Amino acid sequence: MLSTGGIDSFAALNPRQGSDSRARGVEDMGSQDFLALMIAQMENQDPTQPMDQLAFMSQLAQFGTVSGVQELNLAMADLATSVTGSQAIQASNLIGRSVATESNSGHLAVAGNDEAGNTVLAMRASVDVGPGASGGRFYVHNVQGDVVFSGNLPPRSGVIPVVWDGIDSDGNQLPPGQYQISAEANIGNSTREARVYGHDRVVSVAIGAGNAITLNLASGRSIDASDAREIF
Repeated sequence: MLSTGGIDSFAALNPRQGSDSRARGVEDMGSQDFLALMIAQMENQDPTQPMDQLAFMSQLAQFGTVSGVQELNLAMADLATSVTGSQAIQASNLIGRSVATESNSGHLAVAGNDEAGNTVLAMRASVDVGPGASGGRFYVHNVQGDVVFSGNLPPRSGVIPVVWDGIDSDGNQLPPGQYQISAEANIGNSTREARVYGHDRVVSVAIGAGNAITLNLASGRSIDASDAREIF
């Protein structure tokens, strides 16, 4: 009986013969290698002891398993690529929109023009005064931490939208840029700190490891998409 490279091909293909390590080696083969080895075994088998039908069917079953695993791996790779592509398309739809994040950072930016054609600035945020509150007050701070404007919140509970036009308490128009927002809620005869959600515009998106989506904002900050509380 002829041999192929000194390896008992029947033992390599038949899990009932040879060591477990050889059987595991078959699982690691590609389908083309597996088929070539099986054909070589048939061509070089001992005519006086031909392969029985049961052994041949067992090898075909192994071949089907190897091919099936490879096809499954390819299908999973295609699925992963498809999911990544779908996420990229969905994420790209966020460009140009605004998101609210739990942050005291606000961005005063151009919001359009008024009827006279003058540039209008706006900084938007949401203030959560919580249940049982009756309005409150919000404060805008410059980068030095000084309060440049403050305003009353309407007398209600829950989340209250806030818009500041960039005009300070003295009536001066302040330049676009980064500002900080703080707020307090009225609870009976006392006040407590309120949670602030700054709004910012998405200028680009990036997909990183594990398909994690990062939103790059107009203010220069970058956040995880999962940190966006609301999209406008």
